[in-house]
Amino acid sequence: MYARDNESGANSVQEQPTDAQVETAVEAFRMLSDGTRLRLMWLLSSGEYDVSSLAEAIGVARPSVSQHLARLRHGGLVETRRQGRRVVYRARDAHVRALIKEALFHADHEVSGIPRHD
Repeated sequence: MYARDNESGANSVQEQPTDAQVETAVEAFRMLSDGTRLRLMWLLSSGEYDVSSLAEAIGVARPSVSQHLARLRHGGLVETRRQGRRVVYRARDAHVRALIKEALFHADHEVSGIPRHD
């Protein structure tokens, strides 16, 4: 999936991602296309939260947050662990955290007019 250098030092055509990789990425973007889920993922990218804390932080009813978290968990973007009687959620890994961060940084550039950069 990454460009390979040929003998002259120029980049060759990139290897294409597999169908499974594309479908998994599409499903992740589909999960993140909902504003509530994206807000939840922003919070979960920086720490662990239980459902009540998340509901309070984003101002959404607890049952709705639970449904969104179930979808995110099923989609492989969040994981859980028990902490006493509570279940706490967090972003699954560094790839998911980076995806959320970059998507929102991109949005910040688009909304604020900050010059684009490479």
